[in-house]
Amino acid sequence: MVDWFDRAQAQEQRERDKAIAAQLASPRPSGPSRTHCLVCEEPILEKRRALGGIVRCTPCESLSEQGKRR
Repeated sequence: MVDWFDRAQAQEQRERDKAIAAQLASPRPSGPSRTHCLVCEEPILEKRRALGGIVRCTPCESLSEQGKRR
């Protein structure tokens, strides 16, 4: 017998799968990374620059993704 908890878990899994698929479908930055942030001119960590196409430091990227500006 399927109860409300099983249905809730199935719904949660569907939403998680949808969010993962949307993230994987979004374009990834490519090309060389900047050494300093485009917004605040702070150095960008080497591990972050290794991803390629990085132009903002982690705090500025977080604000950018939230729709805010420094």
